Parts: sequence; structure tokens; C-alpha cells
Amino acid sequence: MKVLLLYPKYPDTFWSFKYALSFISKRAVHPPLGLLTVAAMLPEKWEKKLIDMNVTSLKDKDLQWADYAFIGAMAIQKESVKELISRCKAWGLKIVAGGPLFTASPEDFPEVDHLVLNEAEITVPQFLRDLDEGTARHLYTSDLFPSLEKTPTPLWKLLDMKRYVSMSIQYSRGCPFSCEFCDITTLYGHRTRTKNSSQILEELEALYSLGWRGGVFFVDDNFIGNKKKLKEDSLPEMINWMKKKKHPFKFATEASINLADDEELMKLMIDAGFDSVFVGIETPDDGALKECKKFQNTHRDLIASVDKIQKFGLRMRGGFIVGFDSDSPAIFDKQIEFIQKSKIVTAMVGMLNAPRGSQLYERLFKEGRLLNEVTGDNTDFSTNIIPKMGYEKLAEGYRKIVSSIYSPQLYYERVKEFLRQYKRTGKRQWHFQFRYLRWHFPYLGAPFKALMILGIKDSARVYYWKLLFWSLFRRPQVLPLAIAYSIYGFHFRKVFQLI
Repeated sequence: MKVLLLYPKYPDTFWSFKYALSFISKRAVHPPLGLLTVAAMLPEKWEKKLIDMNVTSLKDKDLQWADYAFIGAMAIQKESVKELISRCKAWGLKIVAGGPLFTASPEDFPEVDHLVLNEAEITVPQFLRDLDEGTARHLYTSDLFPSLEKTPTPLWKLLDMKRYVSMSIQYSRGCPFSCEFCDITTLYGHRTRTKNSSQILEELEALYSLGWRGGVFFVDDNFIGNKKKLKEDSLPEMINWMKKKKHPFKFATEASINLADDEELMKLMIDAGFDSVFVGIETPDDGALKECKKFQNTHRDLIASVDKIQKFGLRMRGGFIVGFDSDSPAIFDKQIEFIQKSKIVTAMVGMLNAPRGSQLYERLFKEGRLLNEVTGDNTDFSTNIIPKMGYEKLAEGYRKIVSSIYSPQLYYERVKEFLRQYKRTGKRQWHFQFRYLRWHFPYLGAPFKALMILGIKDSARVYYWKLLFWSLFRRPQVLPLAIAYSIYGFHFRKVFQLI
């Protein structure tokens, strides 16, 4: 059996970092972890080839070679998925599909031969058994939430690692919270299920053995869902492993704001090698937080919580939403003020959407306020709901936010204020070896490309030079971050068409 594992192309979005990747000659930020994990579940005797269409093109000879095409995708890839399915069908390939996009709306893909949905640990073995017996069905679903303790190590050898900025690992699934706009608990449940520490170390070892050095992103929707296990087992084991290997990786993840309440946990994360975390702030308005059931963000000083996390040494990326029913026109200025005051450099602001499976989707369906399906792009000025303030007013306010916070003046001001207080922590013991240079050589050229593009060609070059000289003479230890954030800002302005 010859199998193509296909990952469809992403559009240009906030998180694609397309315009930043060009500075370091990379093609994508993260690899398709789901497909790599599924690949490890397939029979060893099968021939497997991974085509991530974000880093390489799918050629006709690839389609001619294969017997089956396995496609994994998220909502944001829907348009490219349709094109991909048509192309596979034209070559007579049998298609197996799974992942969040297909799980949310399987009825939209009748042309797919086998929809293997929900969590792969349950449905993939069922499909493989039936396929072997010649009785494979069109649809495989499950409402069970499996243990992750037998989930295999992703088949990293299928990957051309040097094309990516960071590798990915999943430690847990599920979230203990019940945010109204989120579909994660529908997909993965409220109980946090984790891999055991030996699995995580095995995955880290696999990456290390293949020569990877650099970033590793834990894709968990809430990494700290089971604090006790993290503090007593997983993080201490990671710390020991990192020490033995002389700190080859730097980690990033997603967590809830209550991370700020646990100094012990933050210290362990820092000691393990974490240096950044994405947190859903959503809104500074307490009424809107209660409306969307984001209770973990209420009854706290959000600015103080953000400040505490960042002063601990964890750079925060923040998620923000506008368009809640209780939002007034004043919310747009409040969001701008909060983002500037919090010094969250990477602030992703989106208009409220209701993904299928969320409590919000169910509520607005009953109220007759749903328009269509979500695009999956938080920054494309789209919403699938009828907002109470009206779409025009919401879109106008949203544009005001992004054109303000990513304007050169406010963005560079935010970067400078963050870097002024930032204290880099954790150990980095990079050991030069020629065999790894080919993977990280592109980074050496980034400062020179930045000088040319940001320092000469860009209309915001005055702000760039001011930040560069301030960093160089006042805080030289943060100069690499100053350059990196300048490159990010260029990407954000391009995404929001501010350039």
C-alpha cells in the first residue's frame, strides 16, 4: 500500500507569519503534527510519503504513485481542501480524511471515501481493521475520549525539518473551562488527558536524534489543565532531560491566565526551557467575560496577571475578541488601551465567531443569529454571527484596533516597553556542530535582511532604527528580540494591509 499524507495550504493569516518567514528562508512555522501522528499508527509495511503543501508542491507524479490519500485539515484550510480533493479524485485516488474541519462538518464532504473522525486513537484502528477485511465504511466517529498513554511518537522521519521554524508536540487534550465561544471541550472534553512523562521524553529524544535544535511548540489548548501532574512529574522529568542534553530546545505553549497564580509552576516551566506562552485574554470588560463564561479571567487584575507572567520570563502572546453582545462602541478604545498598557507585543484580535460545537453556536442558532460557517481566520474581518451592535459598526471598530496597535508608532512603542522590563531566564547552552549548521544557517542572514527591508525600504524605518539603537546601547542583551519583533511587526502590517 502506498499512502500520501497530504496537508493543505494555509491562506496568509496572522499566525502563518508568511512575511516574517521570508527573512529566515523558512516555509512554515509548524509541521502537520496530526498527520505525522496518524502516520505512526499505519502499518509499518505501508509506503508513506508526506506532502505539506505549505512547504512543497504536490506533483502529479506523487498522485500517480499513491493508492490512498490521507488528508488532515482545520477550518481555515477549507478552500484548499476542496481543490485538493478534486485533484485526488481526478487521479482516481481513494481519499481518507480527518481532523477538525471534517469532524465539524462531515456532511460537506460526500466525495471523500472514508471520513475517519474524532480522535484517531479510536477511529483509525477501526478503519484499518475494516480496510484489511475489505469492509471499510464511509464514516467512522466516536464520542469517547481515549487515553493518550498509547499514542505513538509522530513519524518525524517523513518530515523535511529544515523547512520549519519549530517542531510540535502534544502533551494533553481537553480543557477544564467552559468558554462559550470555544469548541475544544466538544472535541476533547473537560477532563485534561495527558501523555505520561516517558512518552514526552521519547518524543523529545526522537527530535533530538534526528538533529533538531531550536523551538518546540506544545500544541495543547491549555497546557496547565492538570497542574499537579505537571509539577510533580512531567516538568521535573523534562528539566532533567534538558540538563542531560545541554538544553537543545526552547519551548512554547498555550495556557490560561491562572498560570499567573502559580509561581512554582511558572518557575518549573522556565527551568524546563519554556520562554513564551499564548493566553486568551479576550477582553478587558468584566461583563463580556462573564457573558462568554470566561470566568477564569474575571475577578482579577488582568494587567497585573500579564505583567507577572512576563516578568517571570515568559513572553506572552495574547488573544482578544470584539463583538460580544454586551460590547459597546467604547470597547474598541478599551482594547487598544489594554494592549498598549499590558505590553503584549503579539496581540491577535479577532471578531467574535461561533464555531460549530461551541455553546455560542447553539445559543445563536436558537436566536436565529447565525449566518454561515466560520472561516477559521481570526483576522479576516469575517464573522458568522449577527452582532448586536451591527456588522458595520463592529468591522469599523475592529479595523480601528488593528490599524492602531500595529501602526508603527504604537507597535514599536509596545515592543520597547516590553523589552525594557524583559529579563531572559533559563539556560541556553548551544554547542556548535557543523552537521546542524545547515538547518540554522538561514537565521544568520535575518539581521542583514532586516537592515535592508526594515531599515531602508520600509516606510516605518525611523521607528526601526530608534528601537535598534536603543536596544544596542541600553539593553544589548535584547537586541535579537528587538530585531525579531520588528520582523513580526512587518508581517502583521502586511496581513492587515497597513503597508
